[in-house]
Order: sequence, then C-alpha cells, then structure tokens
Amino acid sequence: MASPKRRGRLSLRLLLWFLTLSLLPLGSVAWFLIGIAHESLSNEILSTQQALAAGFADTVGKYVATFKNVLIETAGIEEFAGMNSVKQQQFLNRIMQVHLAFIELSVISPAGVELMQTGRFLKANPEMRHFEGEDFFNTALKRGLYMGRLERFQGLYPTMTIAVPITDPKAAQPVGVLMGKVSLNGLTQMLGMEFPSSGRSSASVIAGDGFLIAHSNPKEAFKPEARMSEELVKIITTQNEEKGGGPLLLVDGSRLFGAFAFVPNKMLDWAVFVQQPMDYAERTSAAMLKRTASIVLVVAICVIPLAWLVAGNITQPIRDLRDAADRIAKGQFDEARELLPLDVSNEVGQLAERFDAMREALKEKTDELVGAKEKLEEFTHFLERRVEARTRELKAAQEQLVQKERLAAMGAMANVVGHEIRNPLAVIQNSTYFIKTKLGAAADPKIAKHLKIIESEIRQASDIINEILDFSRTRDLQPTKMPINIFVEELLSVYPFPAHINLVQRLDPANPDISIDITEMRQAVRNVIGNSIEVMPTSGSLGVRTYTQGEWAVIEVADSGPGIPPDVLDKIFVAFYTTKARGTGLGLAVVKKVLDRHKGDVKVESALGKGTVFRLLLPIQVEPKPGASRPPTPGAPTGQRPV
Repeated sequence: MASPKRRGRLSLRLLLWFLTLSLLPLGSVAWFLIGIAHESLSNEILSTQQALAAGFADTVGKYVATFKNVLIETAGIEEFAGMNSVKQQQFLNRIMQVHLAFIELSVISPAGVELMQTGRFLKANPEMRHFEGEDFFNTALKRGLYMGRLERFQGLYPTMTIAVPITDPKAAQPVGVLMGKVSLNGLTQMLGMEFPSSGRSSASVIAGDGFLIAHSNPKEAFKPEARMSEELVKIITTQNEEKGGGPLLLVDGSRLFGAFAFVPNKMLDWAVFVQQPMDYAERTSAAMLKRTASIVLVVAICVIPLAWLVAGNITQPIRDLRDAADRIAKGQFDEARELLPLDVSNEVGQLAERFDAMREALKEKTDELVGAKEKLEEFTHFLERRVEARTRELKAAQEQLVQKERLAAMGAMANVVGHEIRNPLAVIQNSTYFIKTKLGAAADPKIAKHLKIIESEIRQASDIINEILDFSRTRDLQPTKMPINIFVEELLSVYPFPAHINLVQRLDPANPDISIDITEMRQAVRNVIGNSIEVMPTSGSLGVRTYTQGEWAVIEVADSGPGIPPDVLDKIFVAFYTTKARGTGLGLAVVKKVLDRHKGDVKVESALGKGTVFRLLLPIQVEPKPGASRPPTPGAPTGQRPV
C-alpha cells in the first residue's frame, strides 16, 4: 500500500528558491525605481522652489524699485524745489493717491528740519520733526539714495524708509531730502496669491537680521515682532551663492525642502525663502511602494502554487525512496517494494531499480540473521536463568554461613564473658546484701545510697550480659498461632509503664491470627517500647496499635520524642551501634533478628521534633478454603513487603 504523499524540507527549499528567483529581481527593480522616482521628485520640487524663489526675488526688487523711482523722479523735477509748501503738499497728495503703498511723505531741509509732512494716518497740524542725526537723512544727502530702516507700522505691518535728495539745477548741492515710508503689505498679498494656504509650500521675505518682511500666510507676517527662526536665518545668510536650495533637517526634527534667492539690490540684504515639507515626496514614494508591494504580493500568490506543484513533482520520487528506506530499516521489505518508483526512463527510476535489488539481498540476509538471533536469545535466556538461580543459592548459603559463624563466635565469647563476669557479680551482690543486713535500718543514708548504686550497676551489668547471650543464641522457633490483639493486650498489661507516659491503645477489629514464638516476639516488642520510653524521660505520649496491610499484620509503636537524626536512622538495626552513654546497641538488632526469623520485617519513620514510628510486620495466618491451593507465605521470596 502506497504511503500518503507528504511534503518535506526539500520541497520547501525548492519553493523558497522559486520565490526568491521570481520575487527578488522584481522587488529589487521596484525598490530601485522607487528610489529614482523619489530622487527625481525631490529634485523637481527643489528646482521649482529655486525658480519661484529667484522669480519672486526679482519681483520684490522691482516692487521696491517702483517706489524708489517715484521718489527720485519727484525730487528731480525742476519746479519741485522752487514750489511753495502748498503746491508741494498738493503734489505729494497726488503721489499718495496714485501709489497707495506710501504711508507717509516728508520734505526735509538741508539742515534736517522737516518743512512739510503728509500721510494717511497723521493728525491735523502735525508737529514738524528734526532729522539731522538720522541715518536715512545723512545717507540720502551725501550719497544720493537711502533704502532700508524696516519698521512695523502700528506694531504689526512692515514698512521701509526710502529717502532721496531734492535737487535744483541752479544749486550745486541738494536743497533738501524727500523721505517716504512704504508699506510692504503688498509683498505678503503677492506671496499669498502665489503660495495659497491650501497648498503644501510657503514663502517668506526676510531681512538679514531675521526681520520677517512678508509671508504667504498673513497671520505670520502681521505678528508683533514677527521674525524668521534664527536657524533658518543662519542657513540663508551664510550662503555664498545668490540662490540655491536643498533638503534641510532642523533641530526640532522638521524635514524640509528649502530654496532661497537674494533680492537683486545691493542696498538691501533681503532674501526670499520658499519651503515645503518632505512628507509630500515621502508620501508619494510610500504610495508607489504600496502599489509595488501589491504587485509583488499578486506575483507571489501566483508563483506559490505553481512552485509548490513543480517542487512536488521533483521531490515526490525522492520521498518515496526515503519512505522505502524507512520501511527496510524497520524490516518491512515487502511494503518497501510497493513504494519504489520503478520507472527506468529517468535517473530516479534507475536508482530505484538498483535499490530494489539491494532490498532483495538485504531481505535474505536479514531472515538468516533473525533466525540465528532467536536461537541465540533463547540460549542466552536459559543461561541467565541458570546463573541467577545459582547466584541466589550461593548468596543465601553464604549469608547463612557467615551469620552462623558470626553467631557461633559471638555465642562462645558470650558464654565465656557471661561465666567470668556473672560469678564476680554474684559475689558483689551477696556482699552487698550482707552489708545491708548488718547495717539494718540504722544505716548511714550516704552508705545506703551507695549500696543502691552498687545494686543498680549489678542489675545493669547483668542485663547487658543477658542481651549479649540472647542475641548470640540461636534456637529453634516454637511458633504459636494466636490473635494479634491478645498478644499485644497481654504484653501491655504486664509492662511497667512509668507514670509520666500517656499510653494510647488502638487494636484492629479484624484481629488477624499470627504464628509467633511468644518469648522472642515479646522481647522484640518490649525492646521497641523500652527505647520509646527512654527518649521521653519527663513526659510524652506512646501509641500502640494493630492493623492489617494486605497480607501483613502490623504492630505499630509511635512516640512523641525528639526523633532520630537522618544520619543515624540507617544504622539503628546494626549490632553494637548505639548513641546512648550506656548500652550495648543490641536492643533494635534483636528486634531485626526476631522479625527476620518470623519471615516478617521492621520499618521505621522519624521526624526531628515530632517523634518516631516503628512498625513490626508479621505474615497473617490464613486457613485455605477446602479445595483451594494454599496462598504463598507472606514474606517468602515471591511476595512483596510493604514499604
């Protein structure tokens, strides 16, 4: 059965190559063209701005020259110098009626005294002024012409002062000065017509000190103290050329296309500045980029399915060969045969034909190896079972032999030590009894105290000897079947519990039967209870309970003592290991020995500051039902002991 067709990494790589080869040139060309378009648009904007700046600079020059020429022609008229004040007043009024930009006209004597004054916003009978110290008067009188002195009429509207000398053919020197103040609002109007506020560009006319003479936006031109920013003034006034422009990046982050042109009048340091934000060109480039991206996306959508189809046709035979190799690796030789593309008309089919021949040879060799492997595994399992059985037997025999030798040596030593020590102890005990009898009730309290100490030490030594002898002796068990609760109740009823111990007794209602050597098991339980009482010298609680756990009957002894440290817990059942100042270290070793002899187990859990729990596990004695096979003995090698 043919495997389902899947796409692999090779198909993805081919797809990526197709996309790269088709989209990368298109994207590169589009990016290049967008860059050219952006640059061309920027250059076109700058060229247009420079032409506008230069044209308006000429217009400004001509605008100012018009009023200069009016004053020059008026002052040069032969009759003007000889006119009386009334005729001069009428003549100047006609000039102001014709040229509305004149705000004020004055005739000044060579001594600097104002002889006559006319203006649009003057009061009746204005006071004549003195200009002998003014720059415009002295310049016009000595050099023949003055143009400058920018001011704001009424604090808002920009004006300039023009002064020319009044000449008389009969006199060698000027006979006075004609001064006029010209409103420059017309420049703002002309800029507003050329650069409307709805457009993207704006223009301004500025003086060398930043004085804003005119602006395409009247709100900017007619502000009190209206000035161009120092940054732009510095950029314009530091130029060496009469006109120019380029992209500008200002300190506040603004990005502009700016062009400038100086007004062609050497007496004026005026310049025309035209600006437009760069975002227009950038928006145009972004729109082109968006359209180009759309085209690239359409091309990609068309290329992807075609490339995927071509990649699939190229890589499918290779994937079939790979799947066939995977089947062969799993030993599925017949299934692999169905996956091979055996069309020998191309190189892949020829490769598949060779691959099929290799498959047949490999199948034969594999069958031979599988048969040999099965026989080898069968023989290996047989040997492993034999070795494991022998190893268990040898280990058990070795442990029994070592234990017997150890107990035999200990027993011989214990008998010798017990015999050699018990005789002196008996003599000491008899002598103590004799001394107590002789002294009677009138004995000195100190002597009586020391006699009690001697008797206590004799008992302690005798108990140590008994523990060693009990641990070293090995006798046949004398099992007795009895309920576990009866055994525990009899033991607790005769155990001498101190008054400071609170005994808590809980017995299992099931009360299972156990088979024990009563003498040995009583000694084991007493040792556990005795150890628990010793760790609670002043007060404490001792819990004794019975319960069942699977095939085990459990006797649990729990105390509220200080607990056993973790580094000691693993050593408490080792013979002769003790942490007490006095003791043999055989109490818990006897417990372990007794439970092992009964095919049981002993477990211990302890927590520092909370107490210790000992659990003695004994196999439950269950009578088999008639006709049923007897269950395995709990604790036998085939059983599992609870944790």
